[in-house]
Amino acid sequence: MTDISSINQTCPWSGKPVSPDSLTTYADEIVGFCNPGCRDKFATAVAHFEAARPRVARSLLQIGGAVRVVATYADSVLVVIDAQEEYRSGILRLDGIDAAAAALAVLLERARQAGTPVIHIVQRGRPGGLFDPGSTGAILPEATPVAGEAVVEKPLPNSFAGTDLQVRLQATGRTTLLLAGFMTHMCVSATARAALDLGWRTTVIADTTATRALPDPLGGADIPAESVHRTALAELADRYAVVARLDEIR
Repeated sequence: MTDISSINQTCPWSGKPVSPDSLTTYADEIVGFCNPGCRDKFATAVAHFEAARPRVARSLLQIGGAVRVVATYADSVLVVIDAQEEYRSGILRLDGIDAAAAALAVLLERARQAGTPVIHIVQRGRPGGLFDPGSTGAILPEATPVAGEAVVEKPLPNSFAGTDLQVRLQATGRTTLLLAGFMTHMCVSATARAALDLGWRTTVIADTTATRALPDPLGGADIPAESVHRTALAELADRYAVVARLDEIR
């Protein structure tokens, strides 16, 4: 037996004792060989199979070893972003808006039953324009606030910018956020990114969000709404937030 701290005591190629000058690592473990030639033969074989193996994408959070923790109703504040008629009956009608609004209604019902604080964010509009206060700026019926739920008007995509949202959130004593609403790539994304900067742990509820197709700025074909939606969620899940389905929230 040798005193070398490898997981094996004999060379897998020759069966001879491991030599101190012929160690390497594999799968975060030290492995040993009887001579540098055997060690290098192993390295060549590993490199060959690694090159042939399909690459599996990983988020920055996964690479960093972060544990995926979905926010709960008991610890969170639910922030509903821009659940407004503009996205159903206005110029900015979203793909999947009806399904997302239905899921949002279920989310609100569950959050209220659990005693979760709810804050509604609405985009400030102007008469005759987007989010017209007299028409398309109205909150969707599925998301109508109930007594005690604050409504915060915002001027920018980031729900924290130019509002008192941070103060309201801190006043709840909660430590995490549940984000729902529209649009996935715009105000939901901007708010989730800002929330990280402000120290919040955030879960974005994917099936309560939706977006629209976008033009390709490089002149290609329009980018479908589903692609924009999935990409926006993937970007958030890379570092900014946990992305979860409604039924994962407990």
